[in-house]
Amino acid sequence: MLARTRMLAALTGAVTGVTLVVGGAAPATATSGGSGPAVADIRTGPADGPTDPGAFIASYVPPDPVPRGPAEVRMPASYPYQPRLRVFPPAERDATDRNRTASHADLAPRLQRLMERSDRVSTQVVGQSTEGRDLYLVTVTAPESEVETARQAGWRTEIRDRPNLAAHDSALRSGYKTPIWMTANIHGDEWEGTDAALRVIDRLATADDRATRETLSRHRIVFSLTLNPDGRTHATRSTSLGLDANRDMITLATPEARSYVRTLQAVQPLLAADFHGYTDVLQLEPAGPPHGENYEYDLLLPHGYAIARQVEDDVVAADIAGNTYYDPGTDRVVEKDTGFVKIPYRDTPSGWDDYPPVFTAQYAALHGAVTTTVELPLGRTGATTTPADSAVDTEVAVTAMTSMIDYVHRSSDAMLADQVETFRRGVAGAPKVALTTENVAGVPGPDEWKRHWGTTDDQEPVRLPRAYVIPVGEGQRSASDAEDLVYTLLFHGIEVGRLDAPARVPGTGTTYPAGSYVVDLHQPLRGLANALLGLGSDISGKVPGMYDISAWSLAELWGATVDRVGVTTDGPVGRTTRLRAPVEHGGAVPGERYLRFDLAGVADHRALNDLLGQDVAARLTADGGVVVGPDGRDAARAAADRYGVDLEASTRAAYRAAEPTEDLTIAYVGDQDDRLALTALGFDDLVAVSAGGIRTSAAVGRPTGLEGADVLWVGTALDLPPGSPGHAYVRSWLRDGGAIVGRGAGAFAAAKSYGLVSGTAVTGDEAGNGIIETDTPGDVLGDHPQDRGFVYPAVWFTDVGPGTTAELTYGSFLAGHWSSSGDGPGPEAASGRIAAVSGKIGHARAFVFGTSVFFRTHPRGGLSQAGTAIHWAAG
Repeated sequence: MLARTRMLAALTGAVTGVTLVVGGAAPATATSGGSGPAVADIRTGPADGPTDPGAFIASYVPPDPVPRGPAEVRMPASYPYQPRLRVFPPAERDATDRNRTASHADLAPRLQRLMERSDRVSTQVVGQSTEGRDLYLVTVTAPESEVETARQAGWRTEIRDRPNLAAHDSALRSGYKTPIWMTANIHGDEWEGTDAALRVIDRLATADDRATRETLSRHRIVFSLTLNPDGRTHATRSTSLGLDANRDMITLATPEARSYVRTLQAVQPLLAADFHGYTDVLQLEPAGPPHGENYEYDLLLPHGYAIARQVEDDVVAADIAGNTYYDPGTDRVVEKDTGFVKIPYRDTPSGWDDYPPVFTAQYAALHGAVTTTVELPLGRTGATTTPADSAVDTEVAVTAMTSMIDYVHRSSDAMLADQVETFRRGVAGAPKVALTTENVAGVPGPDEWKRHWGTTDDQEPVRLPRAYVIPVGEGQRSASDAEDLVYTLLFHGIEVGRLDAPARVPGTGTTYPAGSYVVDLHQPLRGLANALLGLGSDISGKVPGMYDISAWSLAELWGATVDRVGVTTDGPVGRTTRLRAPVEHGGAVPGERYLRFDLAGVADHRALNDLLGQDVAARLTADGGVVVGPDGRDAARAAADRYGVDLEASTRAAYRAAEPTEDLTIAYVGDQDDRLALTALGFDDLVAVSAGGIRTSAAVGRPTGLEGADVLWVGTALDLPPGSPGHAYVRSWLRDGGAIVGRGAGAFAAAKSYGLVSGTAVTGDEAGNGIIETDTPGDVLGDHPQDRGFVYPAVWFTDVGPGTTAELTYGSFLAGHWSSSGDGPGPEAASGRIAAVSGKIGHARAFVFGTSVFFRTHPRGGLSQAGTAIHWAAG
């Protein structure tokens, strides 16, 4: 206890200031490690990014929307690893100037100076932000030789892949340096976790007391200083794409989220703590119900809750001037020391769910880490926190980090045993035991948390399949979506195999062809695999509301056919070979002069739009395909290789019978979801318009943005009153062959105001979200139909008249949270209703979705439906 007290006092002391003068040195190659600091010139980084993140979205062309291949961060061969870091020039208008926190431009010089002072500090660049700022991973540990680092890497792999061996490996138990990972600033306008990390790193790097030396000999303490440096600079919660990276751990649409996943896999932490703000009083997860079905809570909650309690005690004992406290009697924040901060699991039983793994901490828990989200107390005044409040928040965060490091140091053996057990259950295919009020008393370890476990906390029972099979051939709805799904699974670290020969599943009559993909749930990350691919549950009756989305299945929403096979105690599904490299792009190209491919998935739409952008004469067939002639054959082969599209032989007759199409210009009214989803589909001629801009420009005869556009996509609303110049302008544009396509009640209102559709749009509970059955009675989407959709919220159409065609209808609500007692109709009101409509008058066409086809670019099956609707409407 005395050593712990000294360490806590030392780590919460003042940081030594560091400065560095940057000269005009030439770039140099980073070193790979060594026994001491590398002293070298520092490279200069790129110029500062835009000060208006909204403007950035309009010019940004994202990389491939699917992460290709396994995630990988190459860890150092020895410690310290001290490369030259490039220095980024100060931003002209940096939000950190207002609260006096560290700017991103400060980080490289400070880290370089720390590496010069200490052989305990290592720094890696583990990716770049959307605007190109480096993402730093700092490791503080006792120096290691290459032999020792290799031994540590071998043990880390043994824990994950051979947990039975690890559980009995005495050398591992005594010699493994268990990793502790602190991350900060994934929300860019929540600054102080970064500054706290710098203070803790500084102290760990220089302290010479016995407690610090012992801690660094037994652990690697790892810090991600800022997960969102662009938002840090611009004072935005989101990244510069307008997306919240702390909602992106499943979809991986942002480079910031991809870097987090890569780093998590490389570090494999025992504890992962993510620092946020602001909730008026320090708030420490573990979070409240509903609890996700795929977590091993008996291994996570004992230490997770005990860590929260220790941090509470240590922060209260620190008596930080200006800090706030929680009064459990009144559920209010007070200035008087009550002895409490807020622990949602204990204090907010239905307010802070930990159900969806889209957040950092909840995602990391599926990798065997005990996790916590830390919300710092004192919030923003205007755009930023004040310097005084930032100082308090930083002090609170330093105390919390130090307390957590101490807890893991004292409890490392038990926590490591639990991490090994997490992986063992996965590899063994052990049946999943739900944690309930019936068995919670028998969970070993710290037990104060048990008295707060109630019936609403109970995990839903999970009947794990033996495997998920992604078939190839005729049984696959979209070969390209299937390939993209496999890429994404590999990036998440999920083991995927391919059938070496056809495999028949006993009792089903189903035979899967050779080459089909098999995700066997006998694997270390089986909880993550099932979370990614399983349908989920309808949890509408468990809690009154949810903090974020409540269903996210890649198997149900990403356009590919995925079958759930057997139960976890069954034998394997055929003989497979594990994929060690990315799956093959496309296939053998036929020798015929005319080629075709299905227009079924997102990659197919990207390939089509690529060809059209090259002025290739690509035509759309009546059965949902694309045909190109001899002049486009080479371009089609290149596109097939680029996008993973399977080409088939076609004929001249099929080409002549197909409908010509062209490279489309799309004007759009919407947000970042609309822009990014359209870009992901390969539409590159995009023009942002607004109702106000059209109204004003039409009134004075200026260009509106619709000139030259083939389609107007409406993602939000288009408020142009009938009789106004703007409304008249759009009507004239439609008569000339324009089209309206979009999502939700706003798009329906726009199409209805021009007589393209009729009826009434009904919006369900605004908070209701999840996976719902769909049927395809219409023709537009009928060639490659899908039987699931995502809604947030659901919109449906009633009282439609002649000329308005039902293209999709809703069935049962399957998974998510959509309460019948919410602020709007419940799921029973949507069942059997129309979920998408089309209509046309003369040359003008309209198509409107009631499903949330572009939500955070996540439901990729919805993206391909939208692409099909756009090309139909432009026809």
